[in-house]
Amino acid sequence: MIRWRKGEVVRIRREWPGAVELDVAVPEGECRALAYPPLVGRPEPGDEVLLNTTALAMGLGTGGYAMVVAVPNRLPQDPEGPGHLVKARYTPLQATVLGADEQDSPHHERLREADSVDGMPVVVADLHSALPPILCGLYADRPGTRVAYVMQDGGALPAWFSMAAARLREIGWLAGVVTVGQSFGGDVEAVTVHTGLLAARHVLEADVAVVAQGPGNLGTGTRWGFSGVSAGEAVNAAGVLLGRPVAALRVSEGDKRERHYGVSHHSLTAYGRVALSPADVPVPVLPGEFGERVRDQAELLAVRHRLVPVPVDGLHEALRESPVRLSTMGRGLEEDLAYFLASAAAGRLTASLLS
Repeated sequence: MIRWRKGEVVRIRREWPGAVELDVAVPEGECRALAYPPLVGRPEPGDEVLLNTTALAMGLGTGGYAMVVAVPNRLPQDPEGPGHLVKARYTPLQATVLGADEQDSPHHERLREADSVDGMPVVVADLHSALPPILCGLYADRPGTRVAYVMQDGGALPAWFSMAAARLREIGWLAGVVTVGQSFGGDVEAVTVHTGLLAARHVLEADVAVVAQGPGNLGTGTRWGFSGVSAGEAVNAAGVLLGRPVAALRVSEGDKRERHYGVSHHSLTAYGRVALSPADVPVPVLPGEFGERVRDQAELLAVRHRLVPVPVDGLHEALRESPVRLSTMGRGLEEDLAYFLASAAAGRLTASLLS
């Protein structure tokens, strides 16, 4: 159930496109909160705010903010202009956006009969944290590539939550963000992963698309109960649209849980059971027994997919130069190097497909 608090804004900590981080005084003390001005208005010090404190009460890591639901005395202006796609539907914060694929969009005619992404490589990943290292691997070998990020709705719904995506957009590592399904707040909005990929190609004119859920995945420790199942569905979407799917493996040496150690069961299920379209699976060439474990586990995917060994020479250095902080499940680059190398290997393989 939702936990509510009223509070008063003490200070603004920082802000980035679409989001403001705050310190808010509540009866228990001060808490860190996040507001999305396009939805709730821009809070200022001294404003009263209504907070949803569920994530704080649950001790969530990625989503460990109180969320500003309303700034009663500083409401945002009503939106102007076209837009008929409703996202976060039938929730108190449902938002109307202009979809690239809807009739009022200037891109509607281009997308109405679009049926192909023209062989565009589509890198699919389980976790949002794979996006920066994928780009590190890609740009290390092929700088100047035009990349679009297609954000699924398995994690955060607002694209504004991702400071990494905002920074990557700012420096030109992303040509744009496409938010699909119930996610919203991207440079381009679309109804499905399919129209999101078509928009990445034909609206943003991307050479490569990276598909992953927003920050904060959901898992239950069961075979099928995790939001990353959608990675397999994204492979299918890329395949049916005549793209070239690249299935990035979720690999970890830092996560000691058996189901995630080596190649995660998320990858084995999503790509081995859900993905019906063939994909290129980059298998990072890692040293020692752990590297052998990864190669052996990946072999389970060879029934349908093409396994491609990818050397990781030089990728550690490329990852160290990442323009955004690298972190997955609370672990940094040196704490789970294998994870980031596997993601960067997917970027390296993708670069080779563009040659």
